[in-house]
Formats: sequence, structure tokens, C-alpha cells
Amino acid sequence: MITKIDKNSVRQRRHARVRKHVSGTAATPRLSVYRSLNHIYAQVIDDEKGVTIVSASTLEKGVREQISGKTKTEAAKLVGKAIGERAKEKGIEAVVFDRGGYLYTGRVKAVADGARDAGLKF
Repeated sequence: MITKIDKNSVRQRRHARVRKHVSGTAATPRLSVYRSLNHIYAQVIDDEKGVTIVSASTLEKGVREQISGKTKTEAAKLVGKAIGERAKEKGIEAVVFDRGGYLYTGRVKAVADGARDAGLKF
């Protein structure tokens, strides 16, 4: 009998492998991305203190108004711009990108591009 592979558990194992090496500090926090079927979430995290500095998602009221009629990839780019602008307001110039075990393509890449467009370096 053929068993179906649980893609989320494979992603979580891949994410755990990457997290062994990727950690955010106060100087360069971690930009973490989570992608669900309908929405995308991004957080800038200081792992030393264990706190989220800024966050953005497609569920927020300001972002939700901008994404009406756009594709999920275009919405992800807007989330990236929002997280980049909020991080710049907090004085964050550079981050470490954590793709969350997802492949660096599509919506995950769009978040990264949007954050770069807003002025974050990684």
C-alpha cells in the first residue's frame, strides 16, 4: 500500500534543521515567514529575548484593504513591504531571513522581495 507523505511534517523537519543555524539577535533579528493556504504571516523576532519586534499578515485591516482583487503572491509582496516599513520605524536595518522550511519561491520569495524594497538588508 502506498502511503501519502505529510508535506507539513517534512517542512517542519526542514525548518528545524535550518533553525539550528539561523538565529536572530538584537542587532540582526530573524524575519520569519509562515504560509498557510489562504494567508501569509511575517514576524521580525529577537531570539535572544524571545520577543516579536514587529509583525504583519494578510489578516490585518490595513493590508486587507490593499489586497482586495490581487493574487496571493501580490498580497505576499505587500506583507513584505509592510513588515519592512515597520522594522525600519523600529530602527532595524538588517535581518536574517527564515523561510520557515518552505522553498524560496512564489509567496515566500515575494515577502522577501517586498521587505528588500522597503529597505531591509539580508
